[in-house]
Amino acid sequence: MAKIPLIPVGRARDAFLDAGSFARNLEAMGAHEAQLSERRAKIAQGWGEEYRSRVHKKGKLTARERIERLKDPGTRVFEVLTFVNYGRKFGKLESPAAGVVTAYVCVAGRWTMVIANDNTVASGSWWPMSPEKIERAQEMALRLALPVIYLVDCSGLYLPEQSHSFPGRNGAGAIFKMNSRLSAAGVPQIAGVFGDCIAGGGYMPIISDRVYMTEQAYMVIAGAALIKGAKSQKLSSLDIGGPEVHVHQSACADVRVPDDETALELIRRDIQRLPSSGCDFYRHGAQSAAPHQPARELSGLFPPDHRITYDVEEVLARVVDRSLFWELMPERGREMIVGVARVDGLYMGFVANRQGVIDDPEHHGKRKPCGILYKEGIAKISAFSRACNDDGIPLVWLQDISGFDIGLEAERLGLLGYGSSLIYTNSTNSAPMFTVLLRKASGAGYYAMAGLPYEPVVQISTPIARQSVMEGRTLAIAAFNTKLDDDFEILAKDPAERAQIEAGMRETEARIEGDMSPYKSAAQMDTDEIVQVSELRAWLELFAQTSYQSIGHRRIKNPRIWSLHDLAALSELRG
Repeated sequence: MAKIPLIPVGRARDAFLDAGSFARNLEAMGAHEAQLSERRAKIAQGWGEEYRSRVHKKGKLTARERIERLKDPGTRVFEVLTFVNYGRKFGKLESPAAGVVTAYVCVAGRWTMVIANDNTVASGSWWPMSPEKIERAQEMALRLALPVIYLVDCSGLYLPEQSHSFPGRNGAGAIFKMNSRLSAAGVPQIAGVFGDCIAGGGYMPIISDRVYMTEQAYMVIAGAALIKGAKSQKLSSLDIGGPEVHVHQSACADVRVPDDETALELIRRDIQRLPSSGCDFYRHGAQSAAPHQPARELSGLFPPDHRITYDVEEVLARVVDRSLFWELMPERGREMIVGVARVDGLYMGFVANRQGVIDDPEHHGKRKPCGILYKEGIAKISAFSRACNDDGIPLVWLQDISGFDIGLEAERLGLLGYGSSLIYTNSTNSAPMFTVLLRKASGAGYYAMAGLPYEPVVQISTPIARQSVMEGRTLAIAAFNTKLDDDFEILAKDPAERAQIEAGMRETEARIEGDMSPYKSAAQMDTDEIVQVSELRAWLELFAQTSYQSIGHRRIKNPRIWSLHDLAALSELRG
């Protein structure tokens, strides 16, 4: 039987980081994490207390209250895409979280994807980016075969901005296409309809396997106001499409219930009827265990200056079970770490960028910086990614990368070809991949390390993550290259012209630095969620559990027949 040689990784914190540096790191990260908590809390308020009161006066719950009642007691809700539309104005209005809550929610012991219209924000309307957000959540559920629960309370498109959400490949119509794809794949969908369900909001629940309607709910292609205008008929929306119509006449809904609480309890019962999680089976007798090196130390490991390095092995030691790790091919492509560990007792593959400098075996006596992809490292992670996919092992990419090696030798060694091989691998993998942007996510290195264009199931960012083609100063130099000499000094002699070029370079650098903010990335869906560094272990547990929950929809090999064993045998050093 092939053994998984998990060995200890990492050290006690005081063995590699003094107390003063740890405290300074913790203080700097604490400021970022406090800001993140504050911004999350503000988004969770929707349009505020006045609008929550309006919902309560109707005898209804808000979207987040419904989720709290739906989830298993004592479990955490993992909200994704929280910051979509963050900082964006529509006239004088904002759309917190794009008017919809999307979250991984544990219901009756099973992870589900919940999609809930925020009825405190323009009656749950769809804003620009709302359809894309819903579709992304549906895609996550499809990739993991997780049941989808729709908590529908949607008055249709926010009409003043309909041109940004109605047409186009990812417009509102694509939500219904995703409903259909989920149904065709056999992924359970359950809808609770709690109020307004107009136009597109009326189509969304119909393909679900079961539809519950409360007494206040209605589903209509067009609401009463539109019908009055078009046909001069005096009707209410409940008359047109309430539960009396759709449960008892059209059969577009299945069950009529008196209120929100009853609908949520029946949804829980439906989820309980589904097969339970496969996680215990795939643990192969192992038990979940906390990291030996405490996860609570993670926030103090990252220096506030992104140019200062840290030891990524110490990050691994604080996110994997018992701080045990099987590193493969450790002597090749040493700028990269690849290996396998358990998270919550379940096997996960890891790819991480080393930091600092290492010996350069191709140039005796020389050293080279890490955080960059060289030939051997690219080949190593490509082979590892292929093997994990073949073995059905979910793969986590821990990114802190500046890009690919460049220059005459890099081209001579064929980095373009090796990079293409890696891109092909990550583009065609079917096993779940998850990407964590720890800090830098720059250039083509971001793509190669399974960035969002290569369709990880989820990509999360820490509050210090920086996405860009290159750093602000470097980009400013590139943009003004024709005005600089070989030492990047300004060529112009005229003081006024020099001042203009200096100002232009400063403005470009500042703008790029602003564009690198994780909040900007999250606002435009270039990352799925911003999470606290101290939360990384919890998120990895979520990724592991959701990857192994549903059985029979993808290949998962038992550990005796992993391709990884062959890879390890072929890379063993000979004495």
